[in-house]
Amino acid sequence: MDTPPPDGTALNGPLNGVPDDTEVLIVGAGPTGLTLACDLARHGVRALLVERAGTLFPGSRGKGLQPRTQEVFEDLGVLDRIHAGGSAYPLMMAWENGERLGTWDLIERGTPGPAAPYADVWMIPQWRTQEILHARLLELGGRVAFGTALTGLEQHADRVEAELTAADGSTRTVGAGYLVGADGGRGAVRRALGIAMRGEEVDPRPALVADLRVEGLDRDHWHVWPKAPGGALLLCPMPGTADFQLFAQLEEGPPDTSAEGVRALVAAGTHLPASAVTEVRRASDFRPRAAVAERFREGRVFLAGDAAHIHSPAGGQGLNTSVQDAYNLGWKLGRVLRAGAPESLLDSYQEERYPVAASVIDLSTGLHRAERDGTDDRRARRGKDTDQLDVGYRGGPLTAEQRPGLDEEALHAGDRAPDSPYRAADGTARRLFELYRGTHLTVLAVDRELPALPAGVRGLRLDGGHAAEAYGPGLFVIRPDGYVGLATHDAAALPGYLAALGAR
Repeated sequence: MDTPPPDGTALNGPLNGVPDDTEVLIVGAGPTGLTLACDLARHGVRALLVERAGTLFPGSRGKGLQPRTQEVFEDLGVLDRIHAGGSAYPLMMAWENGERLGTWDLIERGTPGPAAPYADVWMIPQWRTQEILHARLLELGGRVAFGTALTGLEQHADRVEAELTAADGSTRTVGAGYLVGADGGRGAVRRALGIAMRGEEVDPRPALVADLRVEGLDRDHWHVWPKAPGGALLLCPMPGTADFQLFAQLEEGPPDTSAEGVRALVAAGTHLPASAVTEVRRASDFRPRAAVAERFREGRVFLAGDAAHIHSPAGGQGLNTSVQDAYNLGWKLGRVLRAGAPESLLDSYQEERYPVAASVIDLSTGLHRAERDGTDDRRARRGKDTDQLDVGYRGGPLTAEQRPGLDEEALHAGDRAPDSPYRAADGTARRLFELYRGTHLTVLAVDRELPALPAGVRGLRLDGGHAAEAYGPGLFVIRPDGYVGLATHDAAALPGYLAALGAR
């Protein structure tokens, strides 16, 4: 598919089919909202996803999916489609005065292994990621109410009442047990809550991003003109399309986002004539900022994705961190609403995700300024630090490490649970990620007896092999989002921990 298709699956007519109540109301059908809606649908939670725009976002902006996000998408059942719709990152090609200066690699390439099956960031236009997630949501029985804006909300002890307004001006009040604002940095939910966004301008120069068609460039490289006026100008071929993504910074602004303005910008910053730009499909301007909301929860309302934190595009962290927010919150809402877990479980969303967001903002801001000032090491700046495989929750409220004397480099409770091959009882070759896939809790017994477990908790005993090397001996509770919650040698610790997550 060459271009983002028009969306024909909106609810039929203004507010037609929108229920009067739902368990979770999600505002914003970007990657965050769509991921959360898919995860809640897997839990069997009734969720309503509303989007102010009439269609999915049509741009290519968030085009890099980190290895950890690919693991999330494998769990959600969309990774095959993600891989089919994208490609590995191309080499960078620098230009000056119409001459090629040579190539370099933007990322530090990794090697897939048994513990981490996806080693490198994957390039796919954001619109296609959203299209794939939307299709998955439809498969799971969910849908999106397009052309539907949140225009008011009121919280009560046991529910949220949200006023929704359609494009024709008609309104409806919808009751929800919980509401999640995934509607971006300028979204209505955070403003309605009165939660401030604290941060800074990463770079005073205005920037422009656009999707366009251009002649005279090969599609095997990400083309860079380092000495363009105002800063580097980049043209990146979008896999599976005929488009290039343009990113350019200017000395002063605002940028001219008209087709003529974009053509003039390309002609001024590259060796290409303006006529080489045959079509400008969309263009927008922005100033790189880094900011985080003062809190991610207010009563029964949560903030996720860009509504909670915004990043410089350097390092490809924004969309990926947003997907991780949804993945963290989704299983907790599912356990509270379907498994009987205590509502206090939801407190851990803020406690776990806020430090991650702050750390990732520091990383992307540092990368941006290093690039701007010419002080970065191009070979090392995008690899282990940006792949999000080391993001975890050591010391967090759901983390219980009960094995004394561990080395710092050993697997701890709070870390991402690594993948591993193993041989099933029937002799077939399997992977731990297959065992973890879904909404359940898992207990892994490595070189230990597997005790009796509550209904709905999966268990596996492994003796020796790669898993024993990756995990070490012990009993491990694996959360539905693929992190080690409890690590212990004592089977008596399991019932209490599992009960706190709704498994009794």
